[in-house]
Amino acid sequence: MEGVRRWWQELAGLVLPAECGGCGSARTVLCPQCRTALSGAAPFRVRPVPEPPGLPAVHAAARYADEVRAALLAHKERGALTLARPLGAALAGAVRAGVGEVGWGEGEGPHPLGDLLLVPVPSTRAAVRARGHDPARRIALAAAGELRRAGVPARVAAVLRQRRAVADQAGLDSRQRLDNLVGALTVVPGGVRVLCGGPVVLVDDVVTTGASLAEAARAVRAVRAVRAVRSVRAVRVAAAAKRAGQGESGRCGEETKGALCGEGATAGYVGITREDSKKLSGVEEGGADGVSLRPPDDVGGAGDVLCAAVVAASPDSFEINRN
Repeated sequence: MEGVRRWWQELAGLVLPAECGGCGSARTVLCPQCRTALSGAAPFRVRPVPEPPGLPAVHAAARYADEVRAALLAHKERGALTLARPLGAALAGAVRAGVGEVGWGEGEGPHPLGDLLLVPVPSTRAAVRARGHDPARRIALAAAGELRRAGVPARVAAVLRQRRAVADQAGLDSRQRLDNLVGALTVVPGGVRVLCGGPVVLVDDVVTTGASLAEAARAVRAVRAVRAVRSVRAVRVAAAAKRAGQGESGRCGEETKGALCGEGATAGYVGITREDSKKLSGVEEGGADGVSLRPPDDVGGAGDVLCAAVVAASPDSFEINRN
């Protein structure tokens, strides 16, 4: 019997984690004490100092210290993938706190603007190859599952990618991190259509200076603004075509010069002034993508960046909630 017991223990060791990701206790993914450190307190608002321009409101589930730091590093660097679920549960709590603060999803029935989109900040390709996985994306998937089980319509939209090489952030101060990341992210082809499926919550495992989340917000807002400008252009083409009598003659009028003729006319573009662009979508020339924009005045529209949520925040970025 003793031999059978040892055999079962060895077999269990192949299936179950050898130790707690937070404190090293045997035979558990995360012990009760470490779970409490991760998710036992209410999520709180954090604000890095100095705060990078364009950073949305950020909520964190826990402090990035001790057991929480150990669990995040075990998941990210040592491949303890079973930690994704408890980390995702903590992230889901931070997401709920953030969207609750802006009033998203209030009232009964399905939200008219679609599912809540969790958009993870991507790791570099080199980091993904070295680790064998993308930690933020894996945690985001676990968080989306937790939210759906709680009745919140949520899904992951991994639409961001690195557009250029960036330096390792370790050892860089807040100013250097901002300079390192500006213009570094872009939305993948087809990602704009995905972002139209609902409002956005940016997610990551840890926030320190906020530079990564601010850059992610810039990338999402930029494509949303460009889409808004293009929609306005299409409407102007259709209106110009109607005034020129295109629907009757089948010919393009002078006002639609440069746009498509015939049935595809509404897909073409005509000129739009800089003033029109600013009024309609907050677009201003400049920035890495040719556009940068002010935060939208309306909150909650499809594609809007509602807020950001992270599993843990560096102690340097703590802000006490003001209730």
